[in-house]
Amino acid sequence: MMRFFISIIFSFFSLPILFSQTGTQSYQSITTGAQQIELYLPKLKNKKVAIVTNASGIIANKHLVDTLLKHKVKIVKIFGPEHGFRGTADAGEKVKSGKDALTNIPVVSLYGSHKKPTKEDLKGIDVVMYDIQDVGVRFYTYISTMTYVMEACAENNKELIILDRPNPNGFYIDGPVMIDKYKSFLGMHNVPIVYGMTCGEYAQMVNGEGWMTDKVNCKLTIIPLKNYDRTKFVIGLPVKPSPNLPNDTAILLYPTLGLFEGTIISLGRGTDYPFQYIGSPYSDKETFSFSFTPKSNAVSKKPKYQDTLCYGINMSIHYKNILRYKQIDLTTLNMFYHHCVGKQDVFFDKNFNYHAGNDELKQQTILSISPMEIRDSWKKALYDFKQIRSKYLIYKDF
Repeated sequence: MMRFFISIIFSFFSLPILFSQTGTQSYQSITTGAQQIELYLPKLKNKKVAIVTNASGIIANKHLVDTLLKHKVKIVKIFGPEHGFRGTADAGEKVKSGKDALTNIPVVSLYGSHKKPTKEDLKGIDVVMYDIQDVGVRFYTYISTMTYVMEACAENNKELIILDRPNPNGFYIDGPVMIDKYKSFLGMHNVPIVYGMTCGEYAQMVNGEGWMTDKVNCKLTIIPLKNYDRTKFVIGLPVKPSPNLPNDTAILLYPTLGLFEGTIISLGRGTDYPFQYIGSPYSDKETFSFSFTPKSNAVSKKPKYQDTLCYGINMSIHYKNILRYKQIDLTTLNMFYHHCVGKQDVFFDKNFNYHAGNDELKQQTILSISPMEIRDSWKKALYDFKQIRSKYLIYKDF
């Protein structure tokens, strides 16, 4: 009976109701900020440069750092975010500072002993550049790193150049708007889970709205994209934005499944399909016919429920529902909570509210409030956010 119920849910989720299915745009059809080297190379001439980047900061299959070194740019420091400069660390794993083995340039971790560049970190630097592929989700921590970099640049009178990249999930806005009580590195600003902006646009909003400490203002230059269509889901990113977002499907599902980070549910780390397989040993196996067993691997050294059979859903076969609805899927959260055997009292952990951005979604899920009613509770805050957002857009809106 319950398996039939799941089938009904996903059949309903496929109906062509108010929203038409979103189209896709190939990443290769977009010219990134980094590719337009003629626009920013003159700004780096005879300057000591620091770069905030990771493995995604590439130009035509070559890293930005290597490209600029060939153009005789004096790079004196690299700042690495969560997962590190080369992008190999686990989610949440502290990253140590050191030297890049390929270039011998000092690398300062912004996900280790400190998350904000210090005055000493910026000493002797003339210009800071930021080039990281984001996925447009509030609790994806690169925008928090960007904010701290902006703040440090403002406080130390350094110019920041942001090389813009497309937001794959930039085609919609959804989720609860964060309230002040739950501000953290998982979300520093009063924005929804999916905010529909590139990192360049987001940086302009942070600057313009005075969202940094003491309302400091960063000297900011954005190198914008060419041929970016915000109304479409961007596919074919040349580099994984983080180790456990290996493909387009995982990136599209991330706003929905990222909420489960604050629960007892496994998100498929330790399988070939992270952020696509979802489940736990406590999920009702009469309800969930799909199963998987997480194993230690190169990108998840100690995955949740390692070597333990988990029951759940292969979400990769349902991902197109996100394109059709342009909404976070709340039904899956409700389903896993209400079909968790003997563990409902510990289903949510303290991090859930920080991912959700409020303390209401947890209670709404426990009480089986319908997705429509939950969305009604977001309307006012989403409307207010959209008014703010509209002031800082670089690209045509949807």
